[in-house]
Amino acid sequence: MTDAKFFQNTKKGEIPELKEELQSQDKNVKKDAVKKVIAAMTVGKDVSMLFPDVVNCMQTPNIELKKLVYLYLINYAKSQPDLAIMAVNTFVMDSQDPNPLLRSLAIRTMGCIRVEKITEYMCEPLRRCMKDEDPYVRKTAAICVAKLYDLSPELVEDQGFLEQLKDLLSDSNPMVVSNAVAALAEIAETCPDDVFQITASTLHKLLAALNECNEWGQIYILDALTNYLPADAKEAENIIERVTPRLQHANSGVVLSAVKVIMRYLDMINDEDLARSVARKMSAPLVTLLSAEPEIQYVALRNINLIIQKRSGVLSNEIKVFFCKYNDPIYVKMEKIEVMIALVSEKNIDQVLMELKEYASEVDVDFVRKSVRAIGRCAIKLESAAQRCINVLLELIQTKVNYVVQESIIVIKDIFRRYPNQYESIIATLCENLDTLDEPEAKAAMIWIVGEYADRIDNADELLDTFLDNFSDETPQVQLQLLSAVVKLFLKRPTDGQDMVQKVLQFATQECDNPDLRDRAYVYWRLLSSDPDAAKEVVLAEKPVINDDTSMIDRSLLDQLLLNLSTLASVYHKAPEAFVAKVPVRSTMRDDDDEEEEEAVEKTSTASAQPSGGDLLDLGEPSPAAPAAPAVSEGGLDDLLGLGGQSSSATVTESHSSSPSTRKLVLPAEKGKGTAVRMSFARRQGQPFIDFTFENHTSTALGDFAIQFNKNSFGVQPAAPLKVPPIAPGSSSDASLPLAVADHFPPSGGVSPMLQIAVKNSVGIHYFQDEVPFSIFFDDNGAVEKDDFLVLWQSMDDSVEV
Repeated sequence: MTDAKFFQNTKKGEIPELKEELQSQDKNVKKDAVKKVIAAMTVGKDVSMLFPDVVNCMQTPNIELKKLVYLYLINYAKSQPDLAIMAVNTFVMDSQDPNPLLRSLAIRTMGCIRVEKITEYMCEPLRRCMKDEDPYVRKTAAICVAKLYDLSPELVEDQGFLEQLKDLLSDSNPMVVSNAVAALAEIAETCPDDVFQITASTLHKLLAALNECNEWGQIYILDALTNYLPADAKEAENIIERVTPRLQHANSGVVLSAVKVIMRYLDMINDEDLARSVARKMSAPLVTLLSAEPEIQYVALRNINLIIQKRSGVLSNEIKVFFCKYNDPIYVKMEKIEVMIALVSEKNIDQVLMELKEYASEVDVDFVRKSVRAIGRCAIKLESAAQRCINVLLELIQTKVNYVVQESIIVIKDIFRRYPNQYESIIATLCENLDTLDEPEAKAAMIWIVGEYADRIDNADELLDTFLDNFSDETPQVQLQLLSAVVKLFLKRPTDGQDMVQKVLQFATQECDNPDLRDRAYVYWRLLSSDPDAAKEVVLAEKPVINDDTSMIDRSLLDQLLLNLSTLASVYHKAPEAFVAKVPVRSTMRDDDDEEEEEAVEKTSTASAQPSGGDLLDLGEPSPAAPAAPAVSEGGLDDLLGLGGQSSSATVTESHSSSPSTRKLVLPAEKGKGTAVRMSFARRQGQPFIDFTFENHTSTALGDFAIQFNKNSFGVQPAAPLKVPPIAPGSSSDASLPLAVADHFPPSGGVSPMLQIAVKNSVGIHYFQDEVPFSIFFDDNGAVEKDDFLVLWQSMDDSVEV
């Protein structure tokens, strides 16, 4: 009979019975009792009160019983640390047992017991086991060092275990080498020093062990090779040659790790023909991954997406393997379409269009939408195939399937943006489906088309008027587009659009609560009232041609993700620090200054989370009350936007800004929802500035930046709006903010050098603070005579002295 019987429901009062059985002299009764305890522990029952009785069962030569007792100890040692000390003597004895399995079991269990009280007892057994004659014991001890380091780093360093661990890299057994690599890699993630440096001699030993260790050991070694910088192109070629056979491995993790190493070293090869040849060798293994389980397919597709963005030629001839199968899960189908778009070219566009058209007739609505959008993205990517793509979209529109029609109109709008004045002949077909539109994005796209080509559509005013009837019920996206379209109509056909533009501007400025819509309406109103010619130049200006970059990743982020292939970062398409609190340090190592800086950030972030004095939430929701319509004045747009004719700009050229490398990190990415902020104070041309560097660690672009200062001792406020362009994922942007200083300070509460700042962007409002250096307020020509200084000093009120 199997051990499943121990998991069956037991009667009440089992603890006393188990205690009695654990104290039995019969070995079989005792073993069955421990099995019952482990079964109860496994299903979530609390059996910690049996700790002393289970520990007493350790004194046995039976390895099966020892394993069960050790498993119990690992689970309950934290809750019973004092009693766990009772087992130490047995561990020490077992670590010297003639049986290597028992020695490794003892040292493994000691490493898994997360109790600091027993760490000092581990040192001698661990030191012996690291030099044990049996490789099984040595490989177990290597992993135990990493576990001990996590619990007590100082102890590991003081006892010299790190040096012993590095010596194991030269071990004759490949399994010991791979475990030593795994342990050192784990320690390197948290150790401030570079504990794992691969030298030329170490490299040779790692490559030799690569062919003989198990699959997980191979992954550890390959990941370690990714961090090695070859001395020259020849060494890079040799490493690639040694790693290439791993591409044929049955384990997908080994394959992706090998691909990661090859992609890393391909950039160092000078021979282009050799680089292309090596790249082609990765094609078949990557295609093979698509025959695995759906989950592995998804991971492989996400990694392939990154690889072909760097080297599209790797899979340029394999686009057919990315065609969707009927039984593929939806998440696999979506990723396959992304890869198809990335690989589409003049040679295969007809095949791709046939596939996408077929997908558009599927029953899954999300998949159909993705397919239709893919057709539009192919048109934007390949100018020579744009007409064929449009023909396919028109065929789909004729199907009269509502969501297909609406998605087609959305992508056709983008095609018009990409190829202006080329395909406007299809507008009439689009207008026939105007009444069927019920999705905001489709409505907005159709309204944009009507407004943009109002001079070519005879009944443009009637079409727009149909949307105006329900203007107040539409979403902000539709309202904004409708406002712009009506203004375009008025500028192109004044007689037809006059009444309409007055109606929509009146509503948007007086009855609308949406601040974006209201502000845009005011801008249009002032433009139309003051200078219609300027309004035409602004509203009807030639628009920049768009490109299909929806799936493209910033180059610096892409290089970082390629170094993290086969990890979560390559699946999320995010830098590791964007979603992991403790990120491995690869190229640069932490120093004491960095630690002090992070401690200061931690303190300032905590202090600024609850700002004292003033309201930092002025950046939040605006007042719903709509102001009266502005009167026309000679102030132009500056008065309308509240700039008061001020010419100061928040953006200055980089040559006048402080170096970004010297700026202090005041908002880490993990506290800013992916937004990191660095800043420094400066004085230029007689005016104080704050120089900012904004870093985007999210997966979407950051925009809509605004800034607010809390009340402060210096009376400092921004002298101009903060102007930061949209920041792509993985990139950063610099901006300089001029400061205005009050004439009289400090306030009655005394002087505090801290300036509390709130920055708003598209992901939220972020608070931080920094100390203001007094030097930025010093006058450039502040030298005064001694007598004049004494007169000024004596004239100061005592209340402002510090």
